[in-house]
Amino acid sequence: METNKIDIDKSQILEVARRLTKLMIDKDISDRNKILDPDFTLTHITGYVQSKEEWFSEIESERMKYYSFQEVKTAVKVEGNKAIFVGQNLLDARIWGTRNNWCLQQTMLLEKRNEKWIIIKSTATTF
Repeated sequence: METNKIDIDKSQILEVARRLTKLMIDKDISDRNKILDPDFTLTHITGYVQSKEEWFSEIESERMKYYSFQEVKTAVKVEGNKAIFVGQNLLDARIWGTRNNWCLQQTMLLEKRNEKWIIIKSTATTF
């Protein structure tokens, strides 16, 4: 029975992570707010730590524009109401003037609240 619960959690986490990437492409702030913690931070490949509000502003102004992604690999580790998601995507994006197909790895910390997985923070690196 416990294995089934973990499998369900992993499936929900994968769905939330994929949804975030789609919402970035769609520039959908309202739905992003539903899956991101109020104090969410994004650490970029440069090491720059960005608040949720600043990141949303960058997407709205298209200083960061996400076009598409292709999932390469994912892994999820669940421990109680906390989880770590690691996803590798080929991400077509223009970031601060440079458009590229980025080999981007996102490591996300999530927490289950009221039966929903919320992304606390995300750290981007290349692979």
